[in-house]
Amino acid sequence: MNSFYIQIIESLIILGCYIILYFIFKTGINNFLKKTRLERSRRKMAIRAIQLFTTLTAIILLTGVWGFKQNEIALFASSILTALGIAFFAQWSLLSNITSSILIFFNHPLKLGDYVKVLHKDYHYEGEVTEMNYFFVHIKTNDNEIITIPNSHFFEKSFSVTENKEKPKETIK
Repeated sequence: MNSFYIQIIESLIILGCYIILYFIFKTGINNFLKKTRLERSRRKMAIRAIQLFTTLTAIILLTGVWGFKQNEIALFASSILTALGIAFFAQWSLLSNITSSILIFFNHPLKLGDYVKVLHKDYHYEGEVTEMNYFFVHIKTNDNEIITIPNSHFFEKSFSVTENKEKPKETIK
């Protein structure tokens, strides 16, 4: 059999395993996280992280099948790890927002439905957290405006978080 056909068969096997493992991991992790009573947005973020890991693994395996040398694969993997390492130290980049989303997921008390108020003199916004993703947290203000705040701002500014879904009562001046 021609080596080209063998590479195609191996690629199809890898892609088939990727799809099967993705659904197994997604279902298993989702069921496990439901038992821990994590909210839906945090489960979605965990599943996206697993999808990223399985996709990178499949890409690395496919590059091996199609003739990339081990040192080229190692260079690719180390480049990705370097970019992630820089993200931990970057201040204003998109990578810092992704890193911040991971830190918010695991270490910050913020969750969907919380009422957030910025405790900074230059920024005057407050409202209910309606969505959280890799780059931004979306806040719906009392005027029904949607404000998008970069995730990295949650580590640069002080916020007040009220954990119930009810908005605080307006104070009369």
